[in-house]
Amino acid sequence: MSKGGKIWRIGWRLAVCGVLLVWIFHAIFLNESQAVLGARWDTLGRFEKWSAAWTHGPAALWRNLNQISFGAFAAGTLVMAVTIVLGVFRWRMALAVQGLQLSLPRAAEISLVAHFFNSFLLGSTGGDLMKAYYAARETHHKKTEAVLTVFVDRLVGLWAMLLFAGLLMIPNWRLLLEHEILLATACLTLALLCACSVVVLLAFYGGVSKRWPGARQLLHRLPKGEWLEKSLDSCRQFGRGSHYVWKALGLSMLLNAVCVAQFLVLARGLGLDIEPAIMFLVVPMIICIAALPITPSGLGVRENLFVLLLAVPEVNVPSTSALSLSLLAFAGSLFWSGVGGGVYLFLKDRHHLEEVAREPDPANGNEKAPKAEPPPAAQIH
Repeated sequence: MSKGGKIWRIGWRLAVCGVLLVWIFHAIFLNESQAVLGARWDTLGRFEKWSAAWTHGPAALWRNLNQISFGAFAAGTLVMAVTIVLGVFRWRMALAVQGLQLSLPRAAEISLVAHFFNSFLLGSTGGDLMKAYYAARETHHKKTEAVLTVFVDRLVGLWAMLLFAGLLMIPNWRLLLEHEILLATACLTLALLCACSVVVLLAFYGGVSKRWPGARQLLHRLPKGEWLEKSLDSCRQFGRGSHYVWKALGLSMLLNAVCVAQFLVLARGLGLDIEPAIMFLVVPMIICIAALPITPSGLGVRENLFVLLLAVPEVNVPSTSALSLSLLAFAGSLFWSGVGGGVYLFLKDRHHLEEVAREPDPANGNEKAPKAEPPPAAQIH
């Protein structure tokens, strides 16, 4: 992609993020200012109302954020850590399918670094690119397979969250039908679930080449067709024999439940009495939609959805409290991103990542001892 194309791709996402954040902050600040000024509010002109909103609103939001105790925020941040650890175990399962045995500390190190770049790089795949880069350095002869595990892990995680959200719509179907905003969000989530399920089936189990024999030949003629064909064959390993899909799906469901638990802890810390059933319905849908590559880290999208979905009468969470809940959860994620940044800065020069897939020695049939590779010329630091 050209430099101009990259600037455009980043620029429009930042613009959308800014518009969404300003929109939701402005709407909430208007409500807070109206509550402060009371009857005097109606005597103000439009620009006076806007000025009052950005005078009184930020202070009200800050007071709301300060309602949570340090203990509740710390507990929510620790629960967030559990989701990262479970994600590490799930990625190691994908690596094992390809015959790559990565130690738990090393996998955790790489995952924390990826979490850092996912939060701070502009775009939605910066962390995955870094994770794939380090995964490729783990092997001499299975670089494609190592990179593929990052894609597969992300795909299974998204599919599991969409399925989790879809299943929890069943006991809440009456609530969904009563509110258009909830129903629209549920329909979008189900559409994403269907699309993701098709990708999972085609990637892991195939079937296109059986119905259309010329598919493989066409794939091979595409740019980097040989690499694409090798990646497709590697994907098939996840669907055959090892029960990887079901094991990873089960672990992902546990991860999803822990993710919702983080929001429940933070909500209790803010003094919000939200039924767990509602949180288990709303939070997965918001996470799935915020995962779309619209804004960096889903900022703006996530905050608007929390405010809109938690405002339905059965939940009736004030807009400022819903926004605070979203911001506090994001702050917990940023804390672990900071830890990942520290890991990257302090450990990147101390050692190179160990290479776990050894080259076979044809002379004696054994594996060679791992040999340190010099860092590539284009290595990112």
